[in-house]
This record gives sequence, structure tokens and C-alpha cells, in this order.
Amino acid sequence: MNRTVLIAGGGIAGVAAGFAAARAGWQATVFERAAEFSEVGAGVQLGPNVTRILQAWGLCDALNECAAFPSGLHARSLSSGEVLATLPVQDFQTRYGAPYVTLHRADLHGLLLKAAAREGVQVHSHALVQKASQSADEAVLHVMQQGQLLLHTADVAVAADGLWSPLRQQLLGDGLPSFTGHIAYRALLAQADLPLHLRSQDVTVWMGAHAHVVSYPVRGGESLNVVCLTEGRLLDDEANHLQALQTWNAQKSEAQTLAELQHALRGACAPLKDLIGACLDWRLWPLCGRPVMKGANQHAQGRVAWVGDAAHPMLPYLAQGAGMAIEDAQALAAQLLHASSANVPEQLQQFAHARWQRNARVQARAVRNGRIFHASGALRLGRDLGLRLMGARLMDVPWLYGHRQS
Repeated sequence: MNRTVLIAGGGIAGVAAGFAAARAGWQATVFERAAEFSEVGAGVQLGPNVTRILQAWGLCDALNECAAFPSGLHARSLSSGEVLATLPVQDFQTRYGAPYVTLHRADLHGLLLKAAAREGVQVHSHALVQKASQSADEAVLHVMQQGQLLLHTADVAVAADGLWSPLRQQLLGDGLPSFTGHIAYRALLAQADLPLHLRSQDVTVWMGAHAHVVSYPVRGGESLNVVCLTEGRLLDDEANHLQALQTWNAQKSEAQTLAELQHALRGACAPLKDLIGACLDWRLWPLCGRPVMKGANQHAQGRVAWVGDAAHPMLPYLAQGAGMAIEDAQALAAQLLHASSANVPEQLQQFAHARWQRNARVQARAVRNGRIFHASGALRLGRDLGLRLMGARLMDVPWLYGHRQS
């Protein structure tokens, strides 16, 4: 019996979904609008809830080749530099059965893409999915390839086409994402080029009023990913081109970027100023999003499912965007494993009901973390005191890291 799935989007969510579906015995085809299958951006953090899945998928060796394995996650005051608390993530292998890792987005995407190819997933670049339609018996993707509009049919269609998902806008009709009021500036540094006191193999979060900075190793520890997240507004011209700025690689002039960072990080301690001063080639990323998921219908309808940012874009304040996409892929494959063409809608509903509440909880926690990281006044004092007193207990998230999908 041929069981087929078509996937719109060849990023982390789409490739993971294709790989997982192929492992479940489905013929998977991925369509990516870009000319090449690649992933831009800088770093990602993967907790044991995600690395446990990669282990089950047989990707341990590939992960070990490109990931860094930090020993701790340090919460520091942006103004004083004080280490308020440390979460010893090197213990996660023992506590949760899988490690906490940091790596470059392109490395994660690359290892998933190679794994998908080994499983027989068909990948097509320069293939723009313009529309999805469905009947009781099949799903259809309308794809522009080599100047021709082609119709591809399958038992299942998966929309993994990102935050600005055209398929979501078409089928769910719930409007476009909106600017969250948060802006990320990111830079990638070779650790060998940094003075010794700025090099690090751990995750550090520097928390200040209305801004914070996070840094961690990638590329096996050879590079340091640095992201400054601020609250602010966009210029009128930027707001008018908001979707174009979602490429991860938008830039302002060096002088303008430095002026904005200096304003956001005014009052920062000397070590953080040194780190920011060592960063060059900053990239701008206005954070856009949607309200927290409200129901299973935002994950699947009929023979179409949404995964990753197409279903549940997340602020990066819980470091789970890529992780939830991979969890989606595993959960989708679990439902497809014993599905037939005839009962696909029922199985996709099972997938949606299994996933939407967890994704909504992670979305909401990320929003809450943003308020905590950027706290000022009495809330900041309470946050810092709590971290000093409770330390790792306050930073650990057992419901997140210990999650095991049935």
C-alpha cells in the first residue's frame, strides 16, 4: 500500500516531518521555495525533550559531530555581572536521559536533511507551493516548478512553510503575524578570535531592564553565538517591509546598529560591554508572532496538518522553537505509523489533540519568560532574589524537559 505525504517547506520543521514520516513507512516529498536547501540564522538550543527524539531517530553520532555540550546555564545580572544562579545542564543526561546541546541552525538542518535523503525522502528546491486543496480522498499541493504550475496529490499534506505560511493564511484565514515589540540582534564569533576572558563553552543569559543578551557555543564549541534581544519599535519603512525582514539576515548600518545596542544595553557591566564590542556583522531580526494556540483546529484540518512556526510561532525566550517543530514531527509520524489512506483525517485529529495544548503552554511560557528577563523595578528585585535563593530549582523546567510522547 502506497501511503504518501507532501510537505510544503524545507526548513527544520519540514525536513524533520519528512524524515519522521519516511521512518513510519510513508513516501514523503518536500517542496522548498528557495533555490537551495539551506538554513540561515545562527544558534539553537535543544533540551533533552528534543535530543531524546534525535537519539531515537539514530542521529546521535551526527549530533555529536557538530553540537556543543555546555556544562551549565548561567543567569547573570546585565548591570552588575553577578551570577545569580546556575542550572547544571551537564546533569541532564542522568536526570532526563538525554543531553542539553547547542548548535548552529545550519548544522541541525544539514544532519536532518542527510538523514531524510537516506530514508528516501524526495526533496525539490526552487518549488513554490502556492495553494493547497483537499477532498475526502486526497490532498493537493499546487506547486510552481521550473516555470510550470504542477498539481501533486497525496494522502496527506503538511504545511511547514514557516511563520508567514501562505497555506495557513489560505486554509485557516486567521490573518498575518504581527510585530511583537521585540527585536533580536545576532552575531557569530570565532572563539579563537576572542580574548580568553570572553570565550565560553556554557550558556549565559545577561538580564537587564527591557533587554537581555544570551550567548552560547556552536559548531562544536569553535564559535560563539551572541544574541541581544531588546524591546523597541520599528521605523515606518521597516514596518512596511516586515515580512522581508524575516530572512534572519537583514542589516542596518553599523553606526545605527551600534547606537541601538548601546541604548538598549546602557548600564551594562564591563564584561558584557567587552563581549558586545567584540561582535561585528550584526544581523537584525524583528520578532513577529501570533497569539497562543487556541485549539486543535490550528494544527490540522481534514488531510492537512500544520507544524512548526506555521502552527505555533514562539518567542525565543524558552529556546524551544526548533524543538517543538521536531516534537511535532515525531508526534505526526506516530499517528501515521498505523494509518491508512482512508483514516488520515482521524489520525491527523489525534495528532492535533496530542500537540496543541503542549505547544500553547510553551508559547505562553516563552512570553512570560520575556517579561521576567526584561523586568525592572520591584519585579527585577524579586526575580534576582528568587534566583539567588532557589537557583537551579527555579531555572529547571521538568514538565518541558522530561516530556515523553506516547
